[in-house]
Amino acid sequence: MNEATQLSRREQILQSLAQMLEVNPGQRITTAALAREVGVSEAALYRHFPSKARMFEGLITFIEETIFSRVTMITGSDTPAVRQCEQILTLLLAFVERNPGMARILTGDALAGETDRLRGRIHQLFERLETQLKQVLREAELREGLRTETTAGISANLMLSCTEGRIRQFVRSEFQRKPTDNWADQWQRLASGIFRPA
Repeated sequence: MNEATQLSRREQILQSLAQMLEVNPGQRITTAALAREVGVSEAALYRHFPSKARMFEGLITFIEETIFSRVTMITGSDTPAVRQCEQILTLLLAFVERNPGMARILTGDALAGETDRLRGRIHQLFERLETQLKQVLREAELREGLRTETTAGISANLMLSCTEGRIRQFVRSEFQRKPTDNWADQWQRLASGIFRPA
């Protein structure tokens, strides 16, 4: 099997896993069920991924690359800091709305019973997002004279906590309660409590 075919089979396995996480909310995905979905034997799955944990790691890597490549574009722009914060949080909400299976990974719902290393990766992903928000706020104080009602760290944590809560509601409602519904209005309320008037 050539490298291109192998890569496309790996991608097919990951796409099938993400799809199963979406259509079977609350259920644990077995390698036997995944193999049936992909149309291969379990042995064939293990030729591409040595374990189910590695399959989940593949999806986590996809989430990280997708989110942080766009976060880098947002923070590299000349957009005012308040708008950058909104864009980062909206990006996360829109991403999970388009990829409900990934929402289950981000909340840890799909990782129950899996290796601690996977939950650690998700923890690091959110820590990294929080650090990015904190950095935006600190730089804005120097560049724009923007001030927050409390510290940059507490403000970043509050913003991300609200966003995580919306992702959890999305998963808990079995993807009925869209994370972007009413978000623009809620962001306005949140921002008015976090940022000091100019």
